[in-house]
Amino acid sequence: MTEMPARRPRQSWVGLWNISFGFFGIQVGFALQNANMSRIFQSLGTSLDDLPALWIAAPLTGLLVQPVIGHLSDRTWLGRLGRRRPYFLAGALLAGLALFVMPESPSLLVAAMMLWLLDASLNISMEPFRAFVGDMLDRDQHAAGYAVQTAFIGAGAVFGSIFPWLLERLGISNQAAAGGIPDTVRLAFWFGGAALVLAVVWTVLTTREYSPDEMARFHGSADPEEGAHVLRALAARSYGASVAWIAAGAVVVAAVAALRLEKEMYLLGGLLAAYGLASIAAVARAKRGQTPGLLGHIVGDFAGMPVLMKRLAVAQFFSWSALFIMWINTTPIVAGRFYGAPDAASPLYQEGANWVDVLFAAYNGIAAVAALTLLPLLSRRIGQARTHIVGLLCGAAGFASFFFIRDPRWLLASEIGVGIAWASILAMPYAILASSLPQRKLGIYMGLFNVFVVVPQLLVATVMGSITKHFFPTQPIWTLVFAAGALLFAAAAMTRVEAARR
Repeated sequence: MTEMPARRPRQSWVGLWNISFGFFGIQVGFALQNANMSRIFQSLGTSLDDLPALWIAAPLTGLLVQPVIGHLSDRTWLGRLGRRRPYFLAGALLAGLALFVMPESPSLLVAAMMLWLLDASLNISMEPFRAFVGDMLDRDQHAAGYAVQTAFIGAGAVFGSIFPWLLERLGISNQAAAGGIPDTVRLAFWFGGAALVLAVVWTVLTTREYSPDEMARFHGSADPEEGAHVLRALAARSYGASVAWIAAGAVVVAAVAALRLEKEMYLLGGLLAAYGLASIAAVARAKRGQTPGLLGHIVGDFAGMPVLMKRLAVAQFFSWSALFIMWINTTPIVAGRFYGAPDAASPLYQEGANWVDVLFAAYNGIAAVAALTLLPLLSRRIGQARTHIVGLLCGAAGFASFFFIRDPRWLLASEIGVGIAWASILAMPYAILASSLPQRKLGIYMGLFNVFVVVPQLLVATVMGSITKHFFPTQPIWTLVFAAGALLFAAAAMTRVEAARR
């Protein structure tokens, strides 16, 4: 007689708080990075055209780190420290160090290196937190768990985004010598690093992860043939798809020279070819009968994603394309179009950059409120997929409104739509996935899902840089046309997710 799986204990609101509070600190780090790195880079002497290249470090580290951390955390157990907590604790300590060093960067090279370390560390912390919610909660609490996590993301982003502006109001200097960083930014990074570490430590100390035996009672024992299934699936594959990936990378590299595209496109071509080579190595290893290993599991799981996850990935691709366009370009757009100060050395530029901090705080604050109020209400009435469609359409309207506003104060109204979209992007896809993915592979699938967050960021940082340079080098406002259109494509893609769930 088959024993029915046990159910996890239902978490109270205090339990939900403790599970996700660490994400507050992680998002403080992301917010400081998103709102201020373009400002730091420009203050250290880079031009608007070079910003996308410097930002490539962030998505690239996520692409490489998250699947690996997801795979490892699925297989980790360190006794009292648990399965996921060792990773987000180690990541938080490294991110805190990067935030402390970042504003002291003496050159662009050091700042770029610190951005790489910061984003790698934040990704080490963030990926296990996504799976942590699925580990700790039963299916009927997944939506609530990710809503609380999104609320903390919004709250952390408000704190991180607005902190330099608040420091200026407290009398801290927002001016900097040529090639320097304002004291407001320096202190914000230092306090933000401390907040990040303390928030993650709170979650580590107030939660207890379920042991492997307990997880087995919740979901059944791990399949001893799981490795053999992966091995057989890889061994049965041909090399055709792998060669196609390599060929696609070669085409991109050739197009850079032929079409005089931005040199950062070489990185995109290299990544496509690298995945093809990794796939060949994994398939060859499987055909020889060797165990899949880390590389084989990642390649096999990526190729074998569930249909619903593949359809949801399309929506993620376009959603995050729009977000990355916003993060790269909002500071130069607001400073140049609304404050008439495209030069980073101008005091008006710093004033515009501080207003961007307020705008970013606004959309994140709206996201925090929407995650706990609007999204659960809509989800109960029209379903999670349709709720996400509504959120994406609100974001498209928010981006489009930048073209019709002349007073920068009214941009706060634009952030209402952006905030609702941000809340939905952070909550709805993960709530949909957590209830449909195999629990034993939750970490690796969440990590692989991040590929569809990272790849569009790489494309924006390369392709969008070429488009901006050639068509509107002094008018970055036109990049928001692409952002609004991307969210419309994402909303259209979600209709296929809705069909798959019926």
